[in-house]
Amino acid sequence: MYYNKLIMRFYNRESELENLALIKRRSLTNAQMTVMVGRRRIGKTSLIKKSIEPNSTALYLFIAKKSEQLLCAEFLELIQFQLKRQPHGEITKFSQLFSWLMDISKEIPFTLAIDEFQEFLSINPSIMSEMQNIWDSKKEGSQINLILCGSIYSLMKRIFENSKEPLFSRATARMSIKPFKINVLKEILEDHVKNVSYQNIFPFYIFTGGVAKYVENLIIAEAFDLETILNEMFRENSLFIDEGKNVLIDELGKDYHTHFSILTLIASSKTSRTEIESILGGSIGGFLDRLENEYQIIEQVKPIFAKPNSRKIKYQIKDNFLNFWFRFIYKNRSAIEIGNYEYVKAIVKRDFDTFSGYMLERYFRQQFEESGNYSMVGNYWEKRNLNEIDLVAINELERKIILAEVKLNKKKIDLKKLESKSEKLLKDFKDYKIEYVKLSLEDM
Repeated sequence: MYYNKLIMRFYNRESELENLALIKRRSLTNAQMTVMVGRRRIGKTSLIKKSIEPNSTALYLFIAKKSEQLLCAEFLELIQFQLKRQPHGEITKFSQLFSWLMDISKEIPFTLAIDEFQEFLSINPSIMSEMQNIWDSKKEGSQINLILCGSIYSLMKRIFENSKEPLFSRATARMSIKPFKINVLKEILEDHVKNVSYQNIFPFYIFTGGVAKYVENLIIAEAFDLETILNEMFRENSLFIDEGKNVLIDELGKDYHTHFSILTLIASSKTSRTEIESILGGSIGGFLDRLENEYQIIEQVKPIFAKPNSRKIKYQIKDNFLNFWFRFIYKNRSAIEIGNYEYVKAIVKRDFDTFSGYMLERYFRQQFEESGNYSMVGNYWEKRNLNEIDLVAINELERKIILAEVKLNKKKIDLKKLESKSEKLLKDFKDYKIEYVKLSLEDM
């Protein structure tokens, strides 16, 4: 069933590479500062390294959690090797190192990529204002292509978008690195699996969400269907067991427990504020606001065409893997801590139809959005969750609406019921062509 082909080629990212190439060309006449943000494991580092042209000069500096002096000693060796330059005097501060690099960039053009840039806030926050002063005074005549990369969204937003911060408005470009789209996931699977079917596509979508590192890990493990993926995830020393905590702990900080409780409830289909508050026994408005706007972990879902002030609000976790992690791994951490992986796998299999039914709706909404054929895609429901419609896709140019019922078993879909549920929704679309559609696993 599977090819013995474990070498991962570089997939997708054509538009990102084109953008980085354009920025590099611009840096030859005007110094460029690009801010690149994306969740951990998304492939930012691989993208940066891929964008560096053969025979061009480039430095990649990773900001580890160590002292500023140790970082400078490490970076000095690299700079001396790569740029064939020796510093004048001792360098123990990053500001000295950055100032020296800005001077060098007036003689030779090069790319300087600084990864996990937000770590400077904990190492020495004054680095930000020092960099700002150096950038402002030395960017004239510089040919530097500076890429500042970070994975903690809230901190990167604070550094570059808060008007009170030194580096506010200094960036010349911003890039947000997203997960692979559905068609890219299919392309990857076709390179490794013979006769790809929904039995491969759907589990890959649910468990990786298009995050590059998770895709790579499953390919290396030759895990391409539900059974083999679960075996890879739920085993001793699995990289996936602590992954949710590892990804979010720096973002949320030490006081993460309430946030994790809320995320666990959302992943378990308690998606309204009222439901969550009734279980936790207190107001959570501030937590929801931070999870949505500051940390970008959850998002509001409203019925299509709902007014901005509509109270018909549900919440969902944006990241597929984190949604699964909170639903099955964090929720069952007691069993996992004693190594009872088979027990947790049994729970996943028991609840998988319910969980995957929701994820199938999400899959098709994403597929319709990514097709580029529709001006609006969403779902619909009325008060008390009546007349729920899984997918509504509108093409205003062609004046066409697609209404779809999504189920794991297509035989259980009743289009007559779908027509009945859509009566109120369609009152304002009498001149539109209406198409009622059944969507199931075989349509992936």
